[in-house]
Amino acid sequence: MQNQTENDIIISSFFDCLNAKSFPCVSAKAALAKGHIACLVVDHMACPKDDTAILHFLHNFIDGYRCADAVFYSAAIIFKGPSALTETEFDTLLWKRLQALADHDAKNYSYDKRVDPDPVSANFSFSIKEEAFFIIGMHAASTRIARQFTYPTLVFNPHSQFEKLKQHNKYESLRDVTRKRDIVFSGSVNPMLDDFGRSSEARQYSGRMYDDQWKCPFTVKPKQK
Repeated sequence: MQNQTENDIIISSFFDCLNAKSFPCVSAKAALAKGHIACLVVDHMACPKDDTAILHFLHNFIDGYRCADAVFYSAAIIFKGPSALTETEFDTLLWKRLQALADHDAKNYSYDKRVDPDPVSANFSFSIKEEAFFIIGMHAASTRIARQFTYPTLVFNPHSQFEKLKQHNKYESLRDVTRKRDIVFSGSVNPMLDDFGRSSEARQYSGRMYDDQWKCPFTVKPKQK
């Protein structure tokens, strides 16, 4: 019961972060207002013991999302630790967890055919249960103020909802409003940010500034037969 109460407090603090008036991401605010953000609180980000639970949670989220007609859905994995991370350390753990999840997922599912599994590709996106996701990493030491949150967190945003917005000519206006709010909130637009299809979105996941020599440490295994 104590752990459940602790988890509720952590999730509530995450929602408070997104709900803050100055928080720039309007799609996150819309998802929160609609009750469309699913959260799972787990233990240490460096430990693989919760990978199965995370994957099960994401699979259930995907099943629910695929049955929904609306947009603005997200799934957040919130780690209780470590409590202090540098941007480099968070970046390392982010790719470690994504790699582990992808490896487990490949036992039963292929990669989403709408995107490229090669993190160098401009069409790259992370895939779980054949559903592409754009990942947002958050942690206390992020140099991007909009990415700062007490606990290390990975937010999974289904790519197909962005395509729905584009089909209804709403994506560009939403993107522009978010970027303008980010300038007010953070002083600038994230220099790693780019539109899907122009450069690999792998460079956007952790919020860390990469140089031109950075190589994404993510590789995709084929589905196991």
